[in-house]
Amino acid sequence: MYSLGLLFVLLGTALDVTAQYTWKNVHTGAGGGFIPNVIFNQKQKGLAFLRTDIGGAYKLNTDGITWSPLLDFADNARANYWGVESIATDPVNTQNLYIEVGLYTNSWDPNNGTLLISNNQGSTFKAVPLPFKVGGNMPGRGAGERLVIDPNNNNVLYLGARSGHGLYKSIDSGNTWNKVQSLNATGTFVPDPTDTSGYNSDPLGVGWIIFDTTSPKIAAGTSRIFVGVEAENSPSIWVSNDAGVTWAPVPGQNTTYITHKAALSPAEHSLYVTYVNTAGPFDGSLGWIGKYNITSGTWTNVTPAQAISDNYYGFGGISVDLSGKPGTVMAASLNEYYPDAQIWRSIDGGATWSVLYSASYPPPDYALDVTRYYSWDISSAPWIQSYTTGSEQIGWGIEGLNIDPFDSNHFLYGTGLTLYGSHNLLQWDGVHNITLSNLASGIEETAVLGLISPPTGAHLISAVGDIGGWTHDNLDVAPTTLHVPIFGNVMDLDYAGLKPYMVVRIGNAVGQLATSGDGGHTWTLYANAPSGVSSGNIQYSANATSILWSTSTGVYVAKNNGTFVAATGIPTGSLVKADKTNDAYFYGTSGGWIYVSSNGGTSFTKTTLLGSATSANGIA
Repeated sequence: MYSLGLLFVLLGTALDVTAQYTWKNVHTGAGGGFIPNVIFNQKQKGLAFLRTDIGGAYKLNTDGITWSPLLDFADNARANYWGVESIATDPVNTQNLYIEVGLYTNSWDPNNGTLLISNNQGSTFKAVPLPFKVGGNMPGRGAGERLVIDPNNNNVLYLGARSGHGLYKSIDSGNTWNKVQSLNATGTFVPDPTDTSGYNSDPLGVGWIIFDTTSPKIAAGTSRIFVGVEAENSPSIWVSNDAGVTWAPVPGQNTTYITHKAALSPAEHSLYVTYVNTAGPFDGSLGWIGKYNITSGTWTNVTPAQAISDNYYGFGGISVDLSGKPGTVMAASLNEYYPDAQIWRSIDGGATWSVLYSASYPPPDYALDVTRYYSWDISSAPWIQSYTTGSEQIGWGIEGLNIDPFDSNHFLYGTGLTLYGSHNLLQWDGVHNITLSNLASGIEETAVLGLISPPTGAHLISAVGDIGGWTHDNLDVAPTTLHVPIFGNVMDLDYAGLKPYMVVRIGNAVGQLATSGDGGHTWTLYANAPSGVSSGNIQYSANATSILWSTSTGVYVAKNNGTFVAATGIPTGSLVKADKTNDAYFYGTSGGWIYVSSNGGTSFTKTTLLGSATSANGIA
């Protein structure tokens, strides 16, 4: 007879713990994932928001340094709220905030998108269903902004849709929407037409919309509107001079590449546009930056020269200093990794550019030599150092680069890992050296794949996507390192019940199994990891004598740091759990049945059904 002890099988029933606990965010010091854009309000100094692709939206706190989450109320039923495609903050009534949410336009997300409307800067929201899907975590998510408010009539909003749906307009502050039938261009570029999943084969759609604040105001609002659609070998920038009634392609535009971002320079009466040869944010090998003089109707190629001649990249973020010297503009490379991403700055309207670093191959050995014009401050999240390699510091996937419209000394930009910026930007133009700091305190947007809290030692050890995870000795302090060696996606982890300082974790690639003997602070690759096995569910026996690994190819067990062999009597892909007090016992569940091992995972016996349930979500 088997003693199941305190074995709980989770059948999908939610437990109400809100009455017993007060919740707050674990401090990581940096986002941990991609930040597509930062959006400053054009009327209220210090009011700023940012969007993430899987972690919701954030608002800059009044201290000007830390951020607060706005969408942490979104539960699993509203998981598509976590993907934020665009944000609009009202330039007339600064209390108004609009957030366009939705994760995927393919089958991965069955829901249409939602427009979240707040009249108190994000304290509360009203949800308005949209008539199409939204792709906050789709290719091209760094373009934008796709959602904008008319500065001369803030009842009017425009929204650029994906998937061939085109441009939409609201005249009642986002409560109802109608397609703009007069603009036929919908943005037909797809990154990979052969992708059967729909992720890379869905049209990118309308990428950005900009109101020309220098154009005449008419009854309907701002008369001149520019729209950028994601198209290749055809016009991608369209203009209306009658508040959206009629549209025409902007003459003389670049049709070789795909328009990605744009920034209006009112003082120059010009539009700066960045281009790339694919969707972004983590691809692109060619690009262009154009400057369109609205008065003369002419284009100028203002693309910065390459620092290293054999580098290939496109262009992403672009921003104009609205309160400083006219003609001050900044731009970022897209998909440049060697030796690092680059940021350029011009104070003469793009005629000349200076760089954040320079690189060369000087004699006699012709080794790479990098001269940095910045100091790098990651003291608020020192673990960033363990994720960067070689000379990478500036980041990657730089799409959201913006100069504070009220402070020429301040700029922010998002990367695939965190948010960087500076509060002494004007030194760039003088001594050509700024302080580049991690400024993402309060932001956390990782995909959490597993959490454990051993009874002794670290309070929390996490498994997250992309960057692996952390060991938190203090939940209010950012750790100094990630789990090293870094696996990227750590799929599962566990501690030994009677020896909680013994921890095991697995990644999503073959050979990614590591153990720790000091509570998750240092790790050693497991020498006898099985070939051809990855991901799944990992468990440590109570005294750390056995490791049980359930995968899509079978359930395997290793004893005393030995080789893995197949466990018998338990189906492939079963959920497994170690008994925390008895070293010999493991439990499993599959197809509504519970399986028990009393010999350290060598073999299992089918014992009992889970009532009427046909499957389980977890074992605790």
